[in-house]
Amino acid sequence: MSEERDWAEQRREAAAVHADMLEQRRRAEHERAARLLREFAAVARDRLPAEPLRVRGYGGRGEARTALTGWYLRTDRSAGLSTEGDFYVLTAPLGLRERVRGVDLRPAPAPMVLGAGGRDGESIDLPDALERLLPGWREPA
Repeated sequence: MSEERDWAEQRREAAAVHADMLEQRRRAEHERAARLLREFAAVARDRLPAEPLRVRGYGGRGEARTALTGWYLRTDRSAGLSTEGDFYVLTAPLGLRERVRGVDLRPAPAPMVLGAGGRDGESIDLPDALERLLPGWREPA
């Protein structure tokens, strides 16, 4: 019985170590993406007109305004970048109140792949999305 308990304890410890490693990797990815978005925003403010960012309701049910201006990172407008360099998910449950008054959004952790885990062909690497939005943005103006 003691061997079974030792084995179970070892498995729990191994799972905890694995979870910690995954969390560290996820945090590092978000930090890399955030750095990239801040660099892009600093360049884009001078080269690319910003527009008001809007939130779409789940299932395409309505839209709501936000106080944000910036750029849409995906062609379906489900992700955006503010002029300050913050990443936003631009889909949310919208009721009548949100559609009339607007939505107050909080920045979200930025991914290195937009739409990861979605249907085939719906994801795009963040550097590719930025290049599509402003070709040659890393080159001096």
